[in-house]
Amino acid sequence: MAAHHHPIIIAGAGPAGLSLALSLGQSNIPCILFEMEPELTHDLRAGSYHPPTLEMLDELGVTAEMHKTGIKVPRWQIRDRVDGLVAEFDLSLVADETPYPYRLHLEQHRLTPILLDKIRETTSSVDVRFGTEVTGLEPDQDGVTVRLDNGDELRASFFVGCDGARSLARKVIDVEFKGFTWPDRFLVASTTFQLNELGFSGAGYVADPEHWAAIFHVPDTGPPGIWRVAYGTDPEEPEEDILRDERIQERLNIILEHSNPGVDSFELKYRSTYRVHQRVASKFFKGRIAIAGDAAHLNNPMGGLGLNGGVHDAISLGEKFRQIWHDNADFELHFDHYDRQRRPINIKAVQAMSIRNKKLLEERDPDVRRERLDELKNIASDPVKSKAHLMNTSMINSVREAAAVPLEETE
Repeated sequence: MAAHHHPIIIAGAGPAGLSLALSLGQSNIPCILFEMEPELTHDLRAGSYHPPTLEMLDELGVTAEMHKTGIKVPRWQIRDRVDGLVAEFDLSLVADETPYPYRLHLEQHRLTPILLDKIRETTSSVDVRFGTEVTGLEPDQDGVTVRLDNGDELRASFFVGCDGARSLARKVIDVEFKGFTWPDRFLVASTTFQLNELGFSGAGYVADPEHWAAIFHVPDTGPPGIWRVAYGTDPEEPEEDILRDERIQERLNIILEHSNPGVDSFELKYRSTYRVHQRVASKFFKGRIAIAGDAAHLNNPMGGLGLNGGVHDAISLGEKFRQIWHDNADFELHFDHYDRQRRPINIKAVQAMSIRNKKLLEERDPDVRRERLDELKNIASDPVKSKAHLMNTSMINSVREAAAVPLEETE
């Protein structure tokens, strides 16, 4: 029997927290998940799942449910705003590497209810409590005392902060959150106009020094879905101005200039702005407290890597906790393994790739931009090079590299 007498407590009912809670519940590990909001949040940003993430979520029994409303995106594009299509990458090239040779697009706020329902349907050891904020943590040798905003105190054998960019857990373990904030503010405009009619695949990136964009097809409330267009805006311009219909229409017409056959306006359904950060915590655990998802790392959305990385954290931690809980394994050894698997991969793969993607799209030097776009065009035209590129951009290589990190650090 395990020597742990108190549950594992998680803060944050986003994809990372819910995935971890489901993983723990399916391993019969007692867990309490606290979410400060009264219900699941309605996030309009993330929503693209790479093949390894679908494989991991399949182990939790939720991928089939995601496919009922999700949109399969087997091809993604790189475009130049003026010249049009530059390169198209076909994920069928990795069909021999994964059962899911495509991206699946499903809004984050449609994944979280699936995870929560699965927790309630298939586990008896997980208690999810909404409208309760964790306000204090006092770790010691034997566990963590968790203080709540209602005045209650609970003991936890371990605590995992999946509590976002302003993570209390990260502050308590007192680690640096190294990185920077991009100067521009992102705007996401969602239109019901079907951009596939203009030649866009379900995922695409438009390069331009002033009017770059990322474009994604998501399910919304049902077929034919909506198209999200994310682009940078001037942080000095008042938010109410950049959110005005006419201002968004102006930007969409510029972004879609090459493909637009005279469409004057795009019907808008949603719009929102947010700031984007590139940060990685200097350590993902201390003592009996670990962090995951946005609490541990933040990145820009170019490549659809952030949400996926949070799920990868959760699955990795779930595996560690199974050994810690049921086999009474050394938790410090397994937390250190988690840190050595997830931190370097996040820095080398997720951070580097998302930064490179954004810089490619907004490159101002025309010669440099042309050189980089030509390179992608050449890669896409060669099946061998294209597959190698897809193995990286779809996160297959990074997941395999993390899995190869040994349990004990070698010289």
